[in-house]
Amino acid sequence: MSPSIPSFESADRSAGPGESDGSGALGADRGLRIRMLVATALVVALPFAFVYAFVFLINAVGLPLLEWANERPYTGEVYVDPVFLAVVVLVGLAVQYRYGPRTVLRSVGARRVSPDEYPELHAAVTRLAAQADVPDPDVAVARTELPNAFAVGTPGDGTVVVTTGLLDRLDDAELDAVLAHELSHLANRDASLMTVAWVLPTVTYYVAMLAFYVLYGLVKFLRFGGGGGGGDRDGRALAVGLVVITVSALLTLTVSAMFWFGSVLIYRVLSRYREYAADRGAAEITGSPAALASALRTVDEAMPEVPDRDLRELDGGAEALYLAPLEARAFGDEELVSTDVFPETHPPTRERIARLRELAGESA
Repeated sequence: MSPSIPSFESADRSAGPGESDGSGALGADRGLRIRMLVATALVVALPFAFVYAFVFLINAVGLPLLEWANERPYTGEVYVDPVFLAVVVLVGLAVQYRYGPRTVLRSVGARRVSPDEYPELHAAVTRLAAQADVPDPDVAVARTELPNAFAVGTPGDGTVVVTTGLLDRLDDAELDAVLAHELSHLANRDASLMTVAWVLPTVTYYVAMLAFYVLYGLVKFLRFGGGGGGGDRDGRALAVGLVVITVSALLTLTVSAMFWFGSVLIYRVLSRYREYAADRGAAEITGSPAALASALRTVDEAMPEVPDRDLRELDGGAEALYLAPLEARAFGDEELVSTDVFPETHPPTRERIARLRELAGESA
């Protein structure tokens, strides 16, 4: 292994102020806990900031715009009761926490399976859950050639999902390592946080798209000569309407895009770190870092062979939950242009494998 690759533990220290407490217990990664606390605080705070940003813009721009449009003063201002907003935000997050995992499972076509259907898979999950000291999760299978896995929910109400492509490609030791990786996510409770953290990016995305289509429709309306004719009064009304709609849509698009960018950035940074913690957890459960390293390499090398149809079906907000990124490429390929703006949802597979090999050497 190249000496430039840092060891597993030293790399965790360089990634932030937290590190494992050395107890070996799953979920004891202090660095992950610190990041989860910060992410949780931001997940709760950002919806408040998003709403009050619009309140500020309405009072600072919207009301003066209405005064100009109506040619008369407007008294008063828009106000949102913080208690009411807190109830709405917390209820929304609670609903996502409770029902978000089901939505994710439906989005990828995963179906919970019984021990009669997949006896060996259930036996492996039960055995590894006992070793990890977490309650037995449900087991679901998604029928796709894409080799991948993920976990959703909490330790007491979680689901481990594997694809048929993964079951076909991995041997028993590799599959155990992948299942242990997903159980580590449940034990660390980061799977449920990732589900809840996707609320704001989803909301801001749809608000931004709504504003974009309003602007697009307005451009189409003007291009085809909409609003032509009429007297001076009608002409002024049309001009005022166009200005009000354009300014409102532009401000909505700008604010939504800003919050979408920030929330996605937080989501992806947390996603990257939690994979290192789950890799280490899997090594602790199975005692074989090399098995997970082998599984990651197998999945990474198989990704270019997966049909585009399978990739599209599993693409969406759930990609950060997967064992390996959907956009994985053979080692040495150039990074996607999108990573110039956002970090990848996962650390480089090559680096994860190197850290696991380093960990295997330290435990030998």
